Amino acid sequence: MIPAGSTAVMASRREPPDSLDFFPTPPWATRALLRHVLPPVLEGFKICSAWDPACGEGHMAEVLREEVSIVHASDIFDYGRGYPVADFLDPATQLVPSVDLIATNPPFNVAVEFAERALGEAAVVALLLRTAWIEGEERYLRLFRDRPPTAFAPFVERVAMLRGRWEPNASTATSYAWFVWVSDAAPRAPIWIPPNCKRSLTRSDDARRFGFRAAAPLLTSVE
Repeated sequence: MIPAGSTAVMASRREPPDSLDFFPTPPWATRALLRHVLPPVLEGFKICSAWDPACGEGHMAEVLREEVSIVHASDIFDYGRGYPVADFLDPATQLVPSVDLIATNPPFNVAVEFAERALGEAAVVALLLRTAWIEGEERYLRLFRDRPPTAFAPFVERVAMLRGRWEPNASTATSYAWFVWVSDAAPRAPIWIPPNCKRSLTRSDDARRFGFRAAAPLLTSVE
């Protein structure tokens, strides 16, 4: 079983294989989920427990802990942060105790698989993905046709994610959105995450907590 527990994000660092598609989530993007997306779709339901099953170095899980009482975190790769190592997509993996919310930034190429398993494990599922993920015949037939998201919540401003690290002042041309499913809730109109969230939801201690590092030659590609 994957245990709960807090861990510092700053710690010894290990580089994952490129195949793991590791793009740390800017802290403010998770706070935008908690402040602007979940409240209108949950209609008063309180999230008391959550799990990030692709936690990487903890950039999302530690932000969830700011507002959620119990947060589990795990990843298929050991990033040296002290999180349990577990393959969310392996049927043999014994999952955490029941949680209200599964929220994660999954590898793009297996995001459908993450959605499929998450939808069977939690009442609320939130995936942070490129807005282009909403397109595609295969995804439509496999997922969206029969299980459309309760809310599609694109960011008005860009969420810059770099391979292997978080950099507060990075920029990108890629657009992102939260895809949220709430059990037994009908799809609703899109929720646009308003501008200025990066400024208003970034905290003064984020750089210290989440390990901002100067650019490294091998880690500068932008998704």
